[in-house]
Amino acid sequence: MDHFNYRDGELHCEDTPISEIVESVGTPAYIYSKQTFLDHFQAISQAFSELDPIVCYSIKSCGNLHIVKLLASQGSGMDVVSGGEVFRAQQSGVDMSKVVYAGVGKTDEEIEQAIRAEIGWFNIESEAEFENIAAIAARLGKEAHGALRINPDVADARTHAKTTTGSKETKFGVDIERAKRFFHTYGKNEHCRLDAIHLHIGSPIYSPEPYVKAITKTLEIIEELRADGFTINTIDIGGGYAADYETGASPSYKEYADAIVPLLKPFKDAGGTVILEPGRTIAANAGVLVTEVQYIKQGGAKKFVICDTGMHHLIRPTLYEAWQFIWPTKVAPEFVPDKRAKDLAIDGLEVSEIVGPICETGDYLAKDRPIPPVDRGDLLAVFSAGAYGMVMASHYNAMPNPPEVMVGGDAFLTIRRRETYEDLVAAERV
Repeated sequence: MDHFNYRDGELHCEDTPISEIVESVGTPAYIYSKQTFLDHFQAISQAFSELDPIVCYSIKSCGNLHIVKLLASQGSGMDVVSGGEVFRAQQSGVDMSKVVYAGVGKTDEEIEQAIRAEIGWFNIESEAEFENIAAIAARLGKEAHGALRINPDVADARTHAKTTTGSKETKFGVDIERAKRFFHTYGKNEHCRLDAIHLHIGSPIYSPEPYVKAITKTLEIIEELRADGFTINTIDIGGGYAADYETGASPSYKEYADAIVPLLKPFKDAGGTVILEPGRTIAANAGVLVTEVQYIKQGGAKKFVICDTGMHHLIRPTLYEAWQFIWPTKVAPEFVPDKRAKDLAIDGLEVSEIVGPICETGDYLAKDRPIPPVDRGDLLAVFSAGAYGMVMASHYNAMPNPPEVMVGGDAFLTIRRRETYEDLVAAERV
């Protein structure tokens, strides 16, 4: 799962006590396990090894340059969604031919940047976007490659409405009925070679079944398009693979692969290329957000644990109603958790509202959450915070962003320093 464990009642990241890191960098702080990133990347690559896939890490999930470089050094490609992420990919040293570029609103400048960088594929989201990419490629005298994003109209019932993308009524991609017309209109364009299909059905997906349904539909349309004389040599099956916000909640990589690989093996054996776009499943459990308790407050029947971080640093709980395990970093033996779960049967827990300093009622990390008793100055760890944590942080209420720290064994390195008040106004000094 990851390398965050309690030893003698104290939380460690790999072989380093969290308290030792906090003594150095303060709170709040994002703390990452290098080995967890490596383990997850290697595990998903191995599970799908029969397909020899291009594994493109989704930079949007956790984009610190040190992390992107780490995964690029392991042979990872990159899934990007903006010009800024193209730039991050370039700075990481990744093979740019293993970069896929998604997103519905690519600007002319971003498209030109990506073409000049010689990325592998644009994930095509609409007819208008394809025409623009082809026109820009023609003006530059370059050839781009496109993967038409199709919506197979399947979804996981456990996927949040704000992260479901595979239905017909979505801003992403085109439905299957339009896909065939799309190829007949644009499939022979010489400036943007439309030779791939991309699909992404949402995130997180807690079962292989939606992938099976989506891939089956995709293979059927590929056969139809090939019969009409079009070349489809690449399938990008997207991301969405789940992470363990609760211990054992998500399928193993092998469970996903056992269902998906047999479907795609004939395509691969015939010379096709398969792309995966994991993000959350690699990054989520590789990080925690550590915060210090500032105050304990009783409000009516509710106990409030007020912390020095909140929705400005981790917006998932209020934006997606996301549940993340939260626990003190130092606990008595009877409070050492044997798993991360909503229903821990431990005597002595106190139901608390864990909230932040932001002037919004929606600023919370957890509601009605049973945790061990805590006092002012205690540290709490918000687990599974590696994905969609720091990348979604804001400066709301003029709050500086926290540092990011990478742990390797018994050593750690600050890979992004804590921001200062001066950082908040630097761009405004004109």
